Amino acid sequence: MVYRYESDEDAFVEYPRSESDLPEFPPGPPAPAGPSPSRFPTPSLPRTTRPALPATEPVPVRPSVQIPPPPTLPREYAPTEPTEPPGPPASDRSGSRRGGGRLWQVLVGGAAVLVLLALCGLGAAALLVDRTPSDNPTAAAPQPTTAAPVDGSTADDLDSRDTDQQPLTAREVFAGKKLVVADGRPAYDVLKTHSGGSCAVAATGEIADLLVRLGCSQVVRGTLRSADGEHLATAGLFNLTDKASAQRVRDRIRQLLDERQGRFRGLAAGDGTEALTTAAARVGWQVRGHYLAYCLVVRADGGAVPAGDTAVRDIIYDLIELHLDKGVLERRAAGGSAVQPTAKATDGAGTQGGTANPDELPGD
Repeated sequence: MVYRYESDEDAFVEYPRSESDLPEFPPGPPAPAGPSPSRFPTPSLPRTTRPALPATEPVPVRPSVQIPPPPTLPREYAPTEPTEPPGPPASDRSGSRRGGGRLWQVLVGGAAVLVLLALCGLGAAALLVDRTPSDNPTAAAPQPTTAAPVDGSTADDLDSRDTDQQPLTAREVFAGKKLVVADGRPAYDVLKTHSGGSCAVAATGEIADLLVRLGCSQVVRGTLRSADGEHLATAGLFNLTDKASAQRVRDRIRQLLDERQGRFRGLAAGDGTEALTTAAARVGWQVRGHYLAYCLVVRADGGAVPAGDTAVRDIIYDLIELHLDKGVLERRAAGGSAVQPTAKATDGAGTQGGTANPDELPGD
């Protein structure tokens, strides 16, 4: 059992050395049996269910010994309380703790700022490296493979008369008395040229009606003689509204020629060229943009053109492919550029009868 002193005086009472030093107290009533009451409140605890014990003989309870309180000494004999050394003020302790925490925060924040600045510097350096031009001359940007038009024109400008408003001229198509289509190839004699706003003068029958109906506004043509003098040709360009109308004419020409519902007219150029208007001819045609290029070839003596005559095929190729397409129209599309497109076959070829003997149609 634990006892507590009531006061500081009780805590320092000198222990009696002998029985004679003990104070005498008058006799009183006997002390009650059982434990002495506690001077401290005992917390109430929940009662727990305990298992019932078997009945046994009661155990006698020994009466507790009551020890009288020690005598009270006068105040002057009471020892003084030991004093503890004064500690640092609470404000100082809390200030030191706050100071240490603030220093740690400053250090962490400074380290974070340094890391952020380092990352920004690396990113800026990477951007500068990417934008710095290379000193290696072999790493230059690739050059375009095609020549740009001198005046900003493109091949698409030929697809419509709205973007190609300048009309053709006879001098643009046939510039002189001699026509050289390519180096190393014989020259053609230009006998006559013609330019007009009526497309019907260059065709007959349904072909003439088809050209007018689809908006043909101009025809430029010329009559030429081959270098050997054995063949005559009339070649030219029809100026239609747009590429779609030119393609419609191209698709209908063969059917109209086969059904003898129309033909292209040759342009006579004086004596010795009458075969262009009377003899049966081999013809070819092709579309580029809103233009329809054509060529008809006859024998100068007015005779029939054999189907396997390679000279006639060469003349049609020279005048349509090399001259009208790769020469005249390419210069117009490129604004005067000398760049030439890849040669391609003509869109169509056929035969047409002459006025003197319309039943004579040489085979293909």
